[in-house]
Amino acid sequence: MRALSVESLNDRLLAASFVPEKLEGGWLWMKEAVLSQTQATQIMRKLREETVWSQPKIGMGAKLINSPRLAAWHGDSCAIYTYSGLRNIPRPWTDPLLELRSLLAELTGLDFNSVLLNLYRDGSDSMGWHSDNEPELGDEPTIASISFGEKRKFLMKHNKLNCRNALELTHGSVLIMAGQTQRWWRHSVPKSKTRHGERINLTFRKIVCLAPPSVP
Repeated sequence: MRALSVESLNDRLLAASFVPEKLEGGWLWMKEAVLSQTQATQIMRKLREETVWSQPKIGMGAKLINSPRLAAWHGDSCAIYTYSGLRNIPRPWTDPLLELRSLLAELTGLDFNSVLLNLYRDGSDSMGWHSDNEPELGDEPTIASISFGEKRKFLMKHNKLNCRNALELTHGSVLIMAGQTQRWWRHSVPKSKTRHGERINLTFRKIVCLAPPSVP
């Protein structure tokens, strides 16, 4: 991913009709219906059927518990990613993922090399509070989130200040997080008693790949 300043990213996304939001120490850009309802539904069906979903054990303090959602990790072969005590080896890109990767490259000017897929089977599936601040992502990662299916709340809170934010992520929408958002903010997708349908969320990332050791 070539270097791209927040200002340059802002210019590109404004030209693509994204709505910016300056956070305390970070940036968000949001656009609904980046994909048409028909396109989004077709892609969601392919992702649901073609993805090898798993429910890994994740670290919760000293215990291991079942992840409260299903997941999959895809990307370039070097894009190995560790989070919640899990070391994820990427599966190869699929056609729907490559299509979405190209769309995001056109919108943002960034070349993402990996994507985390999460399947929320119903309102009881969730994502706990966290930041995407693992070393493999670099100092100021830009993360692009595409949502399919059931609308769900996306909550944010500042690590130091009494600042909160809330968005609703809808079918075919794209959310971009950039700058120092992952340093200063945590986010979550809480359980819902009113949302019963399936939701698939894709977060495209750039893993800093280490060069293989030289052979003497």
